Amino acid sequence: MAEIIPAIMSKSYEDLKNKIALVRGAVPLVQIDLCDGRFVKSVTWPFHDGDEQSLNNILNEREGLPFWEDIDFELDLMIVNAVEDFDTFVRMGPKRIVFHIEAVGDIEAFKEFLEGLDMYVRDNIAIGVAINTTTPVEDIFKIISNIDFVQCMGIEHDGAQGEEFDARVLSQIEKIRASYPDVVLSVDGSVNFDTAPELINAGVDRLIIGSAIFKTHDIVGTIREFENL
Repeated sequence: MAEIIPAIMSKSYEDLKNKIALVRGAVPLVQIDLCDGRFVKSVTWPFHDGDEQSLNNILNEREGLPFWEDIDFELDLMIVNAVEDFDTFVRMGPKRIVFHIEAVGDIEAFKEFLEGLDMYVRDNIAIGVAINTTTPVEDIFKIISNIDFVQCMGIEHDGAQGEEFDARVLSQIEKIRASYPDVVLSVDGSVNFDTAPELINAGVDRLIIGSAIFKTHDIVGTIREFENL
């Protein structure tokens, strides 16, 4: 059974809180999409003007991410300064962090960054790298021993909800599985009841789902349907 991870693109901290509340108790972990409007066109919390206070409250430990006592978080860093601002994201208290390989710049420098991470961070936070459908999977192979999982994008343009499924992701999954059969694979983007069975059959371990969960009238029931595929 694939792990089902609701994906949240929040317009504000209040929106983030409301969406997490909808899946609280139904899943152990959600993915929060952090989009800076530079690496991708979308802009999400905490990059909107006026969102600084809620982030500062978290960083200064005046409060945590919404419902942090009941749910874990995966931060999907669709931003240009992910490496430079890594300590900020660690302080937000995630269980997993996802870098986008197209955004990190020089692969060798990124590999050195990964190799130099504090052991406490490596023991407590799983590090993943996302790859777009237009990027050769061989770019991931250079750092595969330094990461905990790979996130394949099921759409061509990161940070877009409702975009059409890009079937090129299936060949990426096949290539990764052939070379690294034990690596944990996630897919994010255009995951729905039409595409999920094909992705599961291809060997995906985690399905990251946004619209297909949050645009339904029965969110918990929809999650359970995905879990039973």
